[in-house]
Amino acid sequence: MTPLAITLSLLGLVALATVLGVGWRASTGRASSRSGGISAADLVEQPGGSATLLQFSTEFCTPCGATRRLLADVAGTAPGVAHVELDLTARPDLASRFGILQTPTTLVLDAAGIVRGRIGGAPKRETVLASLALLSPPTSGARS
Repeated sequence: MTPLAITLSLLGLVALATVLGVGWRASTGRASSRSGGISAADLVEQPGGSATLLQFSTEFCTPCGATRRLLADVAGTAPGVAHVELDLTARPDLASRFGILQTPTTLVLDAAGIVRGRIGGAPKRETVLASLALLSPPTSGARS
């Protein structure tokens, strides 16, 4: 190979890696509504009255602790919301059942235990609150 071909190949690899990295970074910590109507009710012993934040973690997940604290705080301050954490180390079958590719991953369940939202990676408080707000029916003013 000529030096020019080697240089162009390396530049192409760097460009590809950059595009993939930017795409991955943009999707981490963001909420998505892809749920497929999957039920997770069988995993939650004490669901919230209006919503449940179901966190998937692993034993060696560094951001899982911060996510646990954030979700527990949100559940403690939002009426009717519960937080449940499941360790995929003990239940690897759940990773394939729910398509979990990274930890932490948080599923937002409605009152019936149906997955209505998904947050991959460490979420921000605003993202969690926005996902919960989507579950609340819009309030309408009284009409005569």
